[in-house]
Amino acid sequence: MDRSVSATPALRGPMVLKDWAQLLLLGAIWGGSFFFARIAVAELHPLVLVLFRVAIAAIALQIYLGLRGPSFRLAFPHAGLFFLLAFTNNVIPFSLIFAGQTELGAGVASVLNATTPFWTLILANALTSDEKLSWNKLAGIALGIAGTAVMIGPGLVAGLGGPVWAKFALIGASLSYGVALMVARRFKGVPSPVIATGQLTASTIIMIPVVLLALGPAGLFSASPPVWAAVLALALLSTAFAYILYFNLVASAGATNASLVTLVVPVSAVLLGFLFLGERLELFEIGGMALIGLGLVTIDGRLFGRR
Repeated sequence: MDRSVSATPALRGPMVLKDWAQLLLLGAIWGGSFFFARIAVAELHPLVLVLFRVAIAAIALQIYLGLRGPSFRLAFPHAGLFFLLAFTNNVIPFSLIFAGQTELGAGVASVLNATTPFWTLILANALTSDEKLSWNKLAGIALGIAGTAVMIGPGLVAGLGGPVWAKFALIGASLSYGVALMVARRFKGVPSPVIATGQLTASTIIMIPVVLLALGPAGLFSASPPVWAAVLALALLSTAFAYILYFNLVASAGATNASLVTLVVPVSAVLLGFLFLGERLELFEIGGMALIGLGLVTIDGRLFGRR
């Protein structure tokens, strides 16, 4: 877990088994975050939830670094870059997603969020030397987005309405995530736990005045024990641990491959609902998952031959 985020000048090949395992585990963890958020947002304002999520995760990771290392002093020379990463990977996309979802259904939001690999591929092709555009990647991402749309099924059709600005807000969030991946590539020689800690610490510093100015201090901690349990799970598992995994994946597999987690997340969320909440697994959901799986295999390139 102490691998540093860096890019090699050679073109990246297919992901190895360890990369796929990290991608699927990260997708499962972030898919499960919807369960925790669903519980917490019932009593906490979304901005307050964002603050607690990043703050508790930052504290946990600071303790982790203090006990296990490496030293957080490695982050100090990159302070400005960490605030840029915090804005592009947390503050901006979270705000745009919350704003867009006030007008759009969850189905449309999921599909628009699944465009993240497309924007990342475009940015990586323009800004990097080792993650160039290929037909495998374009076809695979298109299949993944289509699979997400199919998996949402009737819920997507029912939620297609809504103002244009809300849809652009969700697309803007996906584009911001793509920019964040380009920023993450610049942390050469910085271990992944330090990157995760630095990003979340910077996000906490940003969110404290935002919440105090927007909502004030009253009632910030007035939530029930089940909600606090959900907040802790969201912060420790779906944020602290997940971001270490995420930046480790960026280091190992590259920005474009790491962005594919947005295709895995809706699959994970549906399967977790089926396994633990007794939700029915529909035929169109299975078909959408198959399309997403085909898209991931196409991007990998080994089955069909890289073009």
